[in-house]
Amino acid sequence: MSLLPQNTMPRWIIYMVDVIGVSFAFITAYLVRFEFHPPYDEWELAVRFFPIYCLVHAAAFLAGNTHAGIIRYSGLQEVKRIFIVLTLASTLLMVINVCRPLWNSDNLFFVPKSIIIISYVFSLFALLVFRAGVKWSYQVAVKDAKEEKKRVILIGSGELARTAKRVMEESKNGSKQIVAWIDPSQQWKGNRLEGVLIQSEKDWEHIIQTANAQEVVLALEESEKPYRSNWIKKASDVGLKLLEVPSSKDWIMGQLQATPMKEVAIEELLGRNEIHTDQGAVDAWIKGKVILVTGAAGSIGSEIVRQLIQFSPSKIIALDQAETPMFELENELKSSLVEYVLADVRKPERMSRVFDAFHPHVVFHAAAYKHVPLMENNPSEAILTNVMGSKIVADLSVAFGVEKFVMISTDKAVNPTNVMGASKRAAEIYVQSFNKKASTAFITTRFGNVLGSNGSVVKIFKKQIENGGPITVTDPEITRFFMTIPEAVQLVLQAGEMGSGGEIFVFDMGEKVKIVDLAKRMIQLSGFQYGVNMDIVFTGLRPGEKLYEEVLSSEETTLPTSHHQIMIAKVRDYEWESVEQWVNELVALFKEQNNHALVGKLKAFIPEYLSQNSEYESLDKNH
Repeated sequence: MSLLPQNTMPRWIIYMVDVIGVSFAFITAYLVRFEFHPPYDEWELAVRFFPIYCLVHAAAFLAGNTHAGIIRYSGLQEVKRIFIVLTLASTLLMVINVCRPLWNSDNLFFVPKSIIIISYVFSLFALLVFRAGVKWSYQVAVKDAKEEKKRVILIGSGELARTAKRVMEESKNGSKQIVAWIDPSQQWKGNRLEGVLIQSEKDWEHIIQTANAQEVVLALEESEKPYRSNWIKKASDVGLKLLEVPSSKDWIMGQLQATPMKEVAIEELLGRNEIHTDQGAVDAWIKGKVILVTGAAGSIGSEIVRQLIQFSPSKIIALDQAETPMFELENELKSSLVEYVLADVRKPERMSRVFDAFHPHVVFHAAAYKHVPLMENNPSEAILTNVMGSKIVADLSVAFGVEKFVMISTDKAVNPTNVMGASKRAAEIYVQSFNKKASTAFITTRFGNVLGSNGSVVKIFKKQIENGGPITVTDPEITRFFMTIPEAVQLVLQAGEMGSGGEIFVFDMGEKVKIVDLAKRMIQLSGFQYGVNMDIVFTGLRPGEKLYEEVLSSEETTLPTSHHQIMIAKVRDYEWESVEQWVNELVALFKEQNNHALVGKLKAFIPEYLSQNSEYESLDKNH
């Protein structure tokens, strides 16, 4: 068991020690100034001045918050703070001392001016020695503690890195040992900082071979951020757990008791180019309008709400049937711009009431069922939500004069191999054909998997790693496109602004990622080794799942837009009358609860829908 103190020193004790320290500094200054034999009359004036001296310093310590820092983490910034506080206090005392003859007829100062100067020096010395002593004592205790320390490579050379080093080495919980320190800018190469030799990127391979490190910690200042992606890749390539120190003033000011490090997000390893959108154009489109977001409690819907707030709409109607996630979103945002509405897009009466109450100018339709295996086993629910729900919201948008309707679709609607993808393709067809006869501009956006969404493979892998493994992957060859939630929503807003109606916008999803490679990378970033202390198990493709996702079908082509990461898909046209009749017949089949009849109806109108690894493959032989 560790003998280290479990709590920090109480702030009031630090405060009292500081006040007592400057008091003794004043007395000592008198003794030194008069060679330990001060005259009686000088003592008499000193006694009158002493309460003022103590009061000024006590107030200065409170104002300067010198007692708030954690002493064992104190550094250069703490020294600066004490120096400034004592300098200001001594300056004020000097003014009071010099001004005494103005109100006293004896024309004497309280104390010789040299006393204030000497006590200032002694006070500075006393306060710094006190902190250095506490810090040294704690370091000795840490060195004597028997907890095993993690061996760490520290990347960075600024004040943030130096503070991170001290905090990591002095932390009583999970302490770390810096075994190598690399300066990304190489300006300190060959020098020693706090007893550790600074090395450069050229020494990386040698360090990896000899240091036996377990973790890499990035503590990069703003000027060093250009080196960040390079070091993320280097660390992940050699399988070291990668942590990052946030750029926080709390670190520098010594306010934090624990190391506030975070794991580097997996999306940073996918090599995606940064998204740039025309925020001004989106702002001009959204500002002052009433916006309805369906599926607002979901991953994409909630991010749409978050990003819309910054464009100052008149009102955002966040609509979803999920009570608890809506409650959590309301607690998170706390925005007067957002109205939270519990409603089901499959209930026309309730949705009509919502449209009648708010009269939205723009609708973002994100409400949908999206999990492939679940929808494969429950096709009637996929039809009811993804097709009928979309139809209800689209019909009401036209009836209430909505300007633009932006539908959130998926790459699984391209050459669908499952019920979920086919149901989303059916919704696409409905709104696209509806656009020909409606005053509302119907716009569809298609993109692939989003990292961190509900049910995302990344979240599943993280949970499996936390539970000790193994990680489950359906097939060693399965690939997917990935995009982060914020950047997907940025492109959705941009496409919504650009669209005039009838377009299906597809996004540049970057390069396909092998899921097994993603799993291996996550194992590495978590500090484990694939095949050594963490395994991957292949479980086989799930019903309706395919190896490769597509953004466009083989019969489709794209047209460029003004944004290089947004394209327009050229797709087959459908006549509105036949689409309307087919959708009505499809929805009517829900009452029969005959899954094969429902799926057969989907396949009859979407010839490219060919099931894979599904019981509905038999229906493909019939058309």
